[in-house]
Amino acid sequence: MNPQDLPLGRHVDYPREYDAALLFPIPRALGRDHIGIADDSLPFIGLDRWHAYELSWLDARGKPRVATATFEVPADSPHLIESKSLKLYLNSFNATRFDNEDALRTRIADDLSRTAGAPVAVAFGLPPIDDPSGNGPNAYISIDDEAVGIDSYGPPDATLLAADDGDLVTETLTSALLKSNCPVTGQPDWARVAITYSGPRLDRAALLRYLVSFRDHAEFHEQCVERIFTDLMTHARARSLSVEARYTRRGGLDINPWRATPGHARPVAGRDERQ
Repeated sequence: MNPQDLPLGRHVDYPREYDAALLFPIPRALGRDHIGIADDSLPFIGLDRWHAYELSWLDARGKPRVATATFEVPADSPHLIESKSLKLYLNSFNATRFDNEDALRTRIADDLSRTAGAPVAVAFGLPPIDDPSGNGPNAYISIDDEAVGIDSYGPPDATLLAADDGDLVTETLTSALLKSNCPVTGQPDWARVAITYSGPRLDRAALLRYLVSFRDHAEFHEQCVERIFTDLMTHARARSLSVEARYTRRGGLDINPWRATPGHARPVAGRDERQ
């Protein structure tokens, strides 16, 4: 095999100038149809919080500047934003001059809002990394040490879920074993999911089996979270529910979709150690 035949190290042409047309919208309705969610009567509230680690531009004198940023796309926007297109779009600012940071922030907010079809919040900086001890504002109970045999890795199987109607609880369970695959590239997507609920007590071993059944499944991050939310509401009979997934970084971006029953408190924004 010749070196040029190897897929590694091939040249990729990144944009040399600002281009908002690089952003690629995907109708949320396409994924929701498969889950059985009517786009005109959503059963949840929520948002998709993006963290951008590789943002650079030129100041008015041509000096490079760098920053991190947080974008929040509302879950009721008609479109989600495809992640690779967002990466290429952000790279298109590398040789673009702005008089000040606010001009750049406004430009990004306008472009993302137009693509998503709803107002997108843009701020410089990132939320802090959570306390790994689990004693902070995002405290949780991990189910990853459950002694359970698993042999189902896809498609997601909601019939694996079980809950005890005779034991009503309020708790937050989490697993770092959520993995799915990108439907565009086939690349793996890794995440920790946090489930805060009130209702019949979830069987933790059953919940872990269910989450692992996403392992060979191809679906966008946002759609995976909406599927988990819908399955828990239907098969575990949750009365109040919040599902947040924190996906690890790819291409200088990580995404954190959150869906919850209306009226549920928004989780404290934070990042995981793997982010």
